[in-house]
Amino acid sequence: MKKYTIKDIAQLAGVSKGTVDRVIHKRGKVSEKALEKVNKVLAEIDYQPNLMARSLKNNKDYIICALLPNPDIDPYWQPCKKGIDQAFNEYKSLGITIDTHLFDPTSTASFLEVNTKVLEINPDAVIMAPLFYNEAKKSITAYSEANILVSIINNRIGSEDITNFVGQDLMQSGRIAARLMEMITPKDSEIIIAHLDEFFHNASFMQQKEKGFRDYFENLLTSDYNLKTCNSIESNEYKTLFDAINSSTNISGIFVTTSKTYKVAKIIENFPDLSIKIIGYDLLEKNISYLNSGAIDFLIHQNPKQQIYLGLSQLAEHFLFDKPIAEEKLLPIDIINSENYNSYLNQ
Repeated sequence: MKKYTIKDIAQLAGVSKGTVDRVIHKRGKVSEKALEKVNKVLAEIDYQPNLMARSLKNNKDYIICALLPNPDIDPYWQPCKKGIDQAFNEYKSLGITIDTHLFDPTSTASFLEVNTKVLEINPDAVIMAPLFYNEAKKSITAYSEANILVSIINNRIGSEDITNFVGQDLMQSGRIAARLMEMITPKDSEIIIAHLDEFFHNASFMQQKEKGFRDYFENLLTSDYNLKTCNSIESNEYKTLFDAINSSTNISGIFVTTSKTYKVAKIIENFPDLSIKIIGYDLLEKNISYLNSGAIDFLIHQNPKQQIYLGLSQLAEHFLFDKPIAEEKLLPIDIINSENYNSYLNQ
């Protein structure tokens, strides 16, 4: 298949190269007559905008490695496959290859092992979910030293070696959860912040959400909430969530900082006489089931599919078209309840 340049199209249409450029990129004014000529040629040659841009720049192929937690272990990451597929289908004909590498979200050793393998591949860019703060910073530094661009999603961590971040403002997310909780719980009750993971001190995304949640309540002047943190649902050196609920005399709400909100709802089934409001994250099938039953009151949608797609798109278009990459792209913080979740599932 012949690759047509702007010059080729201009000659075929009998217009200037500038006119073709304005039509293709939908910018600037073009007469109706010129627009009709250019569009006719574009239709005849079955013009593909990305193929055109690709031919204009160079013929280099690019490799982007996506490092993600294994969705078979943590289903929160399952939508990322659709986001990767969407980006791959859009850019594969332009020489963009996207390789996915999965790690165990419960294992720092697995995370480091996958990063070591990717570093040996020496891709042009890496997009990762920096689940483990300390290990992620070390890996990001190694990529930077190898002149590999690094984009991160879901969890913003501070590093000069990061090209950009795509995700939500997690502190603001925590504040929104706090505002919702204030609306549905008594103003002198106890609220538990549940992290449900043992690596809390190495997971900045949970820390940021808790900080935003606590900041909101600390600035309230008309209430006397008692906030407590529970770091684990399992039995370990921390007090378990079951024990925390069982020992409380005034609990009214639980804020879950991860997608494992359904686990909290299941525990609450052991306390049928208590009225406990639950706010958590993400449109997992089990979460939606409890949302429909009324056991979960609100979910905050983090949209992992859109995060990975936007991150990959920015990297691909930077390589192909020299487009600058924004330092951060913040996604909306969507509040989901039993009445509106369907519209998000169908996106």
